[in-house]
Amino acid sequence: MASLAFSATSTNILPPYGAVSDRPVLFRGGSIFGKSIFSKKKNSKDLMVTNVATELPPTIPPPKKEISGDRKLAAWTSIRQERWEGELVVEGEIPLWLKGTYLRNGPGMWHIGDYNLRHLFDGYATLVGLHFENGRLKMAHRQIESEAYKAAKKNNKLCYREFSEAPKTDNFLSYIGDLANLFSGASLTDNANTGVVKLADGRVVCLTETIKGSIVIDPDTLDTLGKFVYSDTLGGLIHSAHPIVTNTEFLTLLPDLFNPGYMVVRMEPGTNERKVIGRVNCRGGPAPGWVHSFPVTEHYVIVPEMPLRYCAQNLLKAEPTPLYKFEWHPDSKGFVHVMCKASGKIVASVEVPLFVTFHFINAYEERETKRGGLQNLRSSAGQDVLPDARVGRFTIPLDGSPYGKLEAALDPNEHGRGMDMCSINPNNLGKKYRYAYACGAQRPCNFPNTLTKVDFKEKRAKNWFDEGSVPSEPFFVQRPGATAEDDGVVISMISDKKRGRICVGIRWIDESSA
Repeated sequence: MASLAFSATSTNILPPYGAVSDRPVLFRGGSIFGKSIFSKKKNSKDLMVTNVATELPPTIPPPKKEISGDRKLAAWTSIRQERWEGELVVEGEIPLWLKGTYLRNGPGMWHIGDYNLRHLFDGYATLVGLHFENGRLKMAHRQIESEAYKAAKKNNKLCYREFSEAPKTDNFLSYIGDLANLFSGASLTDNANTGVVKLADGRVVCLTETIKGSIVIDPDTLDTLGKFVYSDTLGGLIHSAHPIVTNTEFLTLLPDLFNPGYMVVRMEPGTNERKVIGRVNCRGGPAPGWVHSFPVTEHYVIVPEMPLRYCAQNLLKAEPTPLYKFEWHPDSKGFVHVMCKASGKIVASVEVPLFVTFHFINAYEERETKRGGLQNLRSSAGQDVLPDARVGRFTIPLDGSPYGKLEAALDPNEHGRGMDMCSINPNNLGKKYRYAYACGAQRPCNFPNTLTKVDFKEKRAKNWFDEGSVPSEPFFVQRPGATAEDDGVVISMISDKKRGRICVGIRWIDESSA
């Protein structure tokens, strides 16, 4: 029997120094950021930790004091300079083979004038670049010059609809005008603070969930070059914040809010034209579910349909709602649809247990012989308010069965019952894999605070933790010439109570693969 297997985690976003990013991108080499270097001695069960610490530019707190004492983290304060660059002092050693530029984007500006933004996803995008060469490390950051950011800076107030809030309207007529702009997309933000992708033709694009928030940047200078304008007539206001991008294709999902469903589209290298592969109609609920990310395999696109669904009523409100632009519909159930890349035909559409996830880890084919408010994040890390999470593995039969399975991939206590922001060895995208790297939890905490290596074969996890620090999504880079899946480095950017730091995890290898 043929089947698909893919893994997902719960919904948390992890900040690097001064800026949060869902998905980073690496150029001209490979690497992963972390405050520490991870190594495993043969015949030793202990992890060896070596710091690669650096002095980073200062941050500036919000204008109004919201917290006291030592509760602040650098991650939740605004970057002081809009532009900064320089060479960093390295403690320890960076592998000489590690050569390339690593880019992340994410919210880095948390206030405009005297106004404090309220949600993690609302901060104005900062682009951070780290260049590795000959054991040296250079860093730069720039604010991404979106229309939303430039308008807010010019007018000293919120001017576009961000994730959790909308600009205040002066009267009823201006409110009606705002609604018209919402339906046309004119009032939606283009604040590209969610991910960075490198297209096959070399262009680098920063993204968010709004289609207009696709912005081309220069990976060498980090300058904003302009909008990435799609040349097709598909329209639409939103898309998956995390497309699947390889050297041969660009795949993404377009939720259809008016005729509930999802379009699966492909964009050929060197073009700006999206072409429809196929469409999936919603099986339940009044609207499509959130599609922040999705997995693919060699032959299929997996379309998740979560019961956390877009809500027109919440979109129309100018004030935040408990679930922002979404609404929870457990009666609509959860589904997973599998579409053939070549034909656009749906080969499986199965019901699965209720689930919500931001990020899918990976998917592969197998043939068998038988919460985010800034005020809460800035609160004391001693409060154990991080929602419980687990790593789940979906198995979707392709034999016409109406139901799929959702099983725990490992004991949640292995990673502190909290996990998100996962990555794998990129060479295993869409293939069977053993290892994943993520951010887990050391309880008590209010945000993921460990770097975690998951071994799906042994069903174990190894965790690195430094009290008071918050790591960014780990990113794996394989060592040149390596044959073992986990022979390489892991990179993460760390924010703690004093500053941001950058570290490189070196050669985190298991005895079984040494």
